[in-house]
Amino acid sequence: MEHEGEIRVDPYGESTVTGPWGLRLRRWREEDLPAVLRAYEDPAMRRWLASQVSGADGAADWLEVQRTGWAAGTRFAFAVTESGREDGLLGNVVMKQLDLVNGRAEMGYWTTAPARGRGVASRALAALTDWAFTTFAEQGLTRLELLHQVDNVASCRVAERCGYPLARVIPALPPDYPLDGHVHVREAPAAAAVSPPADRRGEAAGTGGGRASGR
Repeated sequence: MEHEGEIRVDPYGESTVTGPWGLRLRRWREEDLPAVLRAYEDPAMRRWLASQVSGADGAADWLEVQRTGWAAGTRFAFAVTESGREDGLLGNVVMKQLDLVNGRAEMGYWTTAPARGRGVASRALAALTDWAFTTFAEQGLTRLELLHQVDNVASCRVAERCGYPLARVIPALPPDYPLDGHVHVREAPAAAAVSPPADRRGEAAGTGGGRASGR
């Protein structure tokens, strides 16, 4: 029996998204685990992300979260790569906490250190935004949110370049969230539209996400 707001997704189905300038978003794979570990060793990732990955078991647990999210239809994480170089990891982009009863979801991303300064975060977020509103339009998705810590200026720019203006400031919640946070919001287009072009300014390691959310 299906419930209101429920969506059925084949967890083993092949899903890829093509982004601007050769960007390719694909499902996470078992062989990506070493790259995930390397990515989370970056000091910038440790500074900006709410959750961390450490060791082979931690990476395996992280990958399992992505798999179960697809199976449940609540979290859709993509490895960010380039066309023709799908084994070279550039980052992660995710639509999570999908709530079709209320028509909303949260967006998040991180990029690897070598990928920064190339517009990867902006291009990946733009591609996932278009995918989300197109894929879940009939199910009632109307609002996407992106959260980050107030001092993460680069993530603020990525959000705004991709059509997510600042909507509100949320208060700090120490000790886990010692500073205020920004909530950026993008509403679903009234008609089919393409995301605004993303340039290479404002590249960041990633977003810290919401109070109980990680990347």
